[in-house]
Amino acid sequence: MHISEGVLSPSVLMAGAALTAAGCWIGYRKLQYDKIVTASVLSATFFVGSLIHVPLGPSSVHLLLNGIAGVVLGWVAFPCILVALLLQAVLFQFGGLSVLGVNTFNVAAPAVLCFYLLRPLLNGSPGRSALAGFLGGAGAVLGTALMTAFSLAFTDEGFLTTAKLVVVGHLPVMVIEGVVTMFAVGFLARVRPELLGGAGCLGHAKAGGPTC
Repeated sequence: MHISEGVLSPSVLMAGAALTAAGCWIGYRKLQYDKIVTASVLSATFFVGSLIHVPLGPSSVHLLLNGIAGVVLGWVAFPCILVALLLQAVLFQFGGLSVLGVNTFNVAAPAVLCFYLLRPLLNGSPGRSALAGFLGGAGAVLGTALMTAFSLAFTDEGFLTTAKLVVVGHLPVMVIEGVVTMFAVGFLARVRPELLGGAGCLGHAKAGGPTC
């Protein structure tokens, strides 16, 4: 969800930039060399998926695919989403540079939260992993819609109606993304289950390596 330039208050912009910087720092520390290709593919997937959007006041409605990024990458979703949003802002003027921190945090934070909430299901059978995919896809979109609504509402009470429209407008997207992510995660659980450990964190933890 791209909040446009000149909409948010300076305090919201600074808070978003600081939180995104912290999230990216954690994400880069957890990114392992053998997962760079996976992170790049998911960043590109997010970039392409969210290009098709419908304007909705100072924001927009579009596919996000941040749920699968969160389920697969964990904290690494932060730098991946930041890169995709930066390219969209520079190349297509979606969102903007001043709101890059807020937009990144609104999309990446719910994705990371879904990863931690759904970790028990990710280590189960392909069916349980598929369920985690649906919950992650739908939950990440809902979280992003709420975060975007809060960003607008905290800036000015006049945006309260628009904030409600952002949430309502993304309810159908929640279902669509839940189904798409369910099939994607179910497929990965069958053919590449090691990818569902959040950039390899769970797999390395079992081997005595670093954890998330």
